[in-house]
Amino acid sequence: MHLLVIRFSAFGDVAMTVPVIMSVARQYPQHRFTILSRESMRPLFLQMPSNVAFYGVNLKDKRYKGILGLIRLYKEVRRQVSFDVVADLHNVLRSQVLRLCAKVCGIKTGYINKGKSDKKRLTRARNKVLKPLPSSFERYADVFVQLGLPVEINFSSIYSGEEPDLSRIYNSVGIKKAGEFWVGIAPFAAHRGKIYPLDKMEQVVALLATEKNMRVFLFGAGDKEKEIMMRWVQQYPNVTLPIGIKMEDELILMSQLDVMLSMDSANMHLASLVGTPVLSIWGATHPFCGFMGYNQPLSNAIQIDELLCRPCSVFGNKACLRKDYACLNRISPESVCQAVKQQLSKGL
Repeated sequence: MHLLVIRFSAFGDVAMTVPVIMSVARQYPQHRFTILSRESMRPLFLQMPSNVAFYGVNLKDKRYKGILGLIRLYKEVRRQVSFDVVADLHNVLRSQVLRLCAKVCGIKTGYINKGKSDKKRLTRARNKVLKPLPSSFERYADVFVQLGLPVEINFSSIYSGEEPDLSRIYNSVGIKKAGEFWVGIAPFAAHRGKIYPLDKMEQVVALLATEKNMRVFLFGAGDKEKEIMMRWVQQYPNVTLPIGIKMEDELILMSQLDVMLSMDSANMHLASLVGTPVLSIWGATHPFCGFMGYNQPLSNAIQIDELLCRPCSVFGNKACLRKDYACLNRISPESVCQAVKQQLSKGL
């Protein structure tokens, strides 16, 4: 059996497919899997088992616009990949059209149930049903169950116990010294409701940068973000912004961190994929929505529990009803630094 596995975006959501796809591919080596995603996602799947292939597309290409464009994409993929089953891990209009094309051709399909109704009950302003929902990992695994491939998610790192090629990052960041702690900080996210105030995060950077045997690495993309982080690099000691390294090398660097501090964002998931402990800051969103990093305990979520308005959003893209983002502003830089130190002490 050859499965076409579809998931186009967002970056963090695609990263969350990795533990499930790697697990199912290992448990069913007699089957083949081809991942259909954006070309930019390819580095996430470089360490996959030999029965997994990647098919990258540029969805901004005018050829794939609209219904006719998606039909064209389906035909192109079908000509090159002889799949006989479709696993839709996205379930949006674009993947639904591709799935429909497959069904018309008599191909078996399965698709993710995102649990939108439950998420609405969890995030509504009144009478919230505050209970943990199935994780995205569980929802992805359920798709394979639909297709007759029950999967036990057995995953620790994309490197599968093998040491990554550290020589790839030596020129960029140097060699980790004996007794030195490497702390990653990813201060940005897609929406304001997820972002710890930058003035407070700067205080975190400043406090950690002066700790003995501590080296801080900053992670982020975008010119504006890099401008902010470069200012921190220039202002505080022992702070590094890796520039110009490929994503696959960034993952290697993350694997060498003692802890990653991030938002509810893609970097939380990237660090989780290489088995690094992640402390994640949650504001408008909540781990109960099912987006906690793989194998990260709930105790690693830094959040204000007593605010009855939380969570108010699944993705952090809604304006704060209180107008003050108390969910983020009430988290002190000192408490964040303390959480980092406690996590580091576990590794001693």
